[in-house]
Amino acid sequence: MPGRKFPLVTNQIYHVFNRGIAHQPTLLDKRDYIRAVDSMVYYQNTKPLLKYAKFLKLSTQDREKFWEQSKNSENKLTQIICYCFMPNHFHFLVKQLTDGGISKFLSNFTNSYTRYFNTKNKREGPLFTGKFKSVRIETDEQLLHTSRYIHLNPYTSYVVKKVEDLETYPYSSFPEYLEENSFAGLCSKDIVVSNFSKRNTYKDFVFDNSDYQRRLDEIRHLILE
Repeated sequence: MPGRKFPLVTNQIYHVFNRGIAHQPTLLDKRDYIRAVDSMVYYQNTKPLLKYAKFLKLSTQDREKFWEQSKNSENKLTQIICYCFMPNHFHFLVKQLTDGGISKFLSNFTNSYTRYFNTKNKREGPLFTGKFKSVRIETDEQLLHTSRYIHLNPYTSYVVKKVEDLETYPYSSFPEYLEENSFAGLCSKDIVVSNFSKRNTYKDFVFDNSDYQRRLDEIRHLILE
C-alpha cells in the first residue's frame, strides 16, 4: 500500500474508508460479510491471541470470548468506534492507538480479505483501491455526524428500503449502538453514545437526518453523471 503524504496521528480519531477497484462489488453474500467482520476484529491487534486459521475454527461462543479479549487487549493497533460494510465499500470510525496503527490494521484487513475473496471466486489481483481515504475527526460535533453518516449508509444507498431496517442491518455497528449494555459488542461506542441521555436519543439523532442524507446522495450522483 503506497505511503501517505501526511502520517496519521496516534491517539486521534479518523473516518477511514475504501471501495472496490472500479466500484466493483467486494462483498457478494452473507459468508463474505461475516468474513469481513471477523477480519476487522481480528486484525485490530498487533499480536493476535491465536492464528487466524484457528480463530476461524472457533465456535460462536468461543469467538465471542475472543472478541471480548481482543477488545480489552493492550496490544491493539486501533480502537473501533463504529463501522459499516456495504456491497462495494466499507467505512470505519477508528482511533489510532500506536504509530502507523491504522495503516497496518487496514493493510492486514484488506490483504487477508482479498486473499479469501480471490480464492473463493477464482480471481487474481487487488480487490480494493490502493490507498484508503481518511478524514481526521477534530470536534465532538464532527464525531457524532460522522457516526450518523456511517450508520445511515445502507439506507442512503438503498441497500435497505426503510430507515427502520437499519436496526437489524447485521453488517453495521448500528444495532450494537441500540443495545442497553454499553460494554457488549465489538465497538467502543461509549465515545459516541455518552453524548446522549438515552439509546433512543441516539437512534432519533440518526433517523431524523435519514431522508436529508439520502437526497444529498441522489443530488451528488446526478451531478456526477
